[in-house]
Amino acid sequence: MEIKLFEAADKKKSFTFSSLPEKISGSLGTKYQTYDIISQGAVKVPKGTEVAEISWDAVFFGPDRKNLAVVKAESYQKPDKCIKQLREWQEKGTVLNLLVTETWINMDVTIDSFTPDPFGAYGDVSYGIKFSQAKDLKIYTTNELKIAAFVKKTVPRNDNSNKGSSYTIVSGDTLWGIASRKLGSGTKWTKIYDANASTIEAAAKKHGKSSSDHGHWIWPGTTLSIPAA
Repeated sequence: MEIKLFEAADKKKSFTFSSLPEKISGSLGTKYQTYDIISQGAVKVPKGTEVAEISWDAVFFGPDRKNLAVVKAESYQKPDKCIKQLREWQEKGTVLNLLVTETWINMDVTIDSFTPDPFGAYGDVSYGIKFSQAKDLKIYTTNELKIAAFVKKTVPRNDNSNKGSSYTIVSGDTLWGIASRKLGSGTKWTKIYDANASTIEAAAKKHGKSSSDHGHWIWPGTTLSIPAA
């Protein structure tokens, strides 16, 4: 397993955590709006998803302990350098792509909180970090939301949720972001990858990669088949 951060706007700028936490916590939820219906009482209707949060506690090991078995030598950096980079991203509100290999976590995030705490005699720094999912903000008018003082009529609608579609990747896209927009939840990104594995892997090889790292690397101009939600 590896934990990596890439700047969403420039994936050449990256950071790899050289030691892993014992546990990664994630929270996903659905927003509901409650309506009081005379004949049925309170009814809860889903109104989108809550912002996902990912967090963990771990250690940046000091130089004297960089050869420990739990430290990945190829990605090791001194604690002060790690702290400087993460604080810079936090203070700027930089949108990052968080990838935890061998898990479902592959999403655009910002650093919500980061609390480093030096301890011991070896230059180690324990820390806690929490990421919040980065979502595009769209402002709707009351007409777009169809808000009215009273609901006079219910019009049946055609359910097209079972129909698939296609989508052409643009710069800055991730499978998590595409799944959020097209399937209603970023956690469904694996459905898009599974439906387009051969296309995505072919694009990776075309651009000099041995693989897409299970959909982490995608390229503008690639057309994907979007499965039914």
